[in-house]
Amino acid sequence: MGGRREPLVAAGERVATTDRDVAEALLAERRQELQERRRNRSLFGYEGTAGLAEHAAEHLTKKARSGRFSVQWLHSSEHHLRRAVEFFGADRDMASISVRDVQAYTNHLLALPSPRGGTLKPGTVRAHLNTLSNLYRRAQSEGAVATGFNPVAAMIDKPRPTRGEARWLEVHDAALFLESARRIGPSRRTTQLGPVHGQMMFPLVATFLLTGGRKREVLGLEAADVSFDRRTVTFRPNRWRSLKTPAAHRVVPLFPQLEAILRPYVFQRDAPLAEDSLLFPSSRTGLVIRDVRKALDAIAERASWKAGEIRTKMFRHTYCAARLQTLDHGAPISPYTVAKELGHGGTSLVERVYGHLGSVRHRSEAVEYLVENHRDTLGERLNALG
Repeated sequence: MGGRREPLVAAGERVATTDRDVAEALLAERRQELQERRRNRSLFGYEGTAGLAEHAAEHLTKKARSGRFSVQWLHSSEHHLRRAVEFFGADRDMASISVRDVQAYTNHLLALPSPRGGTLKPGTVRAHLNTLSNLYRRAQSEGAVATGFNPVAAMIDKPRPTRGEARWLEVHDAALFLESARRIGPSRRTTQLGPVHGQMMFPLVATFLLTGGRKREVLGLEAADVSFDRRTVTFRPNRWRSLKTPAAHRVVPLFPQLEAILRPYVFQRDAPLAEDSLLFPSSRTGLVIRDVRKALDAIAERASWKAGEIRTKMFRHTYCAARLQTLDHGAPISPYTVAKELGHGGTSLVERVYGHLGSVRHRSEAVEYLVENHRDTLGERLNALG
């Protein structure tokens, strides 16, 4: 059946077995494998010879060699596929995985604990399924499974991420939060702020609010990315981090308020920042800050919010809402311009997700969050800052 004589070697052994019972069991396994290959070749025109783990490893290797995917994306995909291999088995033939098997895998993922308590969210599980489906697409193109065979795509009821109303801050609330960051300032002990040094709290929050950058984008900024001559902030890949998409490589205005905050931070310090150094290095390691939640909670609690209410994603939404209210040479700014500043390839996300106008209408030439413009609105909340 295999076309030649083969030694029957048991797992963990180097030579063929001399035990008749073991030999018969190994023969049955080998015959089943060869029959499956012959059936696949005659019915579907392919031969499945590698297991799920081997296909997954080759898939990730080819993705990395293409140079079109970020390190973060590759790490996430590896994590997703590792879970699939653990569930289905490393040597599982991909052609033997059915829609029912994928449904069982989905239920298994939905029951897994999440790092922040509870279980994995539907959006996270959907990301796992998308990664597995992408593996099947490559397997089809390379003849590892039959053309059109994809049990993930064939499953009808996939988990859907729940999208509620995105959270953002009104301009006066953002002004209060920024003022709280200014007042808490360098006096706060570093141990209470995680890896964020007290000296950088005010400029860090200002950079989030006044550029609309993503968390990794802002925390990975280098000193050279801020140009006081051109009055710009540039988000580009560097040795500290990559960008989410090619469209994320962009230049945004350095608004007057942010310039006034960053100038003393960059130039009036004991050791001036080198051009290729991080703008906001970790106080513990000197590398990229990974977690700013402690610092945000410290600022929020001082300004009458609860711990956990304010996160960096809200700053991005806030910037978009405030930017859409500004003027561009006397005319309302184009949503396309705002989309480009956010690093999007089109305006759909700005119009569908980010474009919150809020309850307060204002028109100005620049994005700014100044408490003196909102004292009547803030009232006692501003006085409570002390």
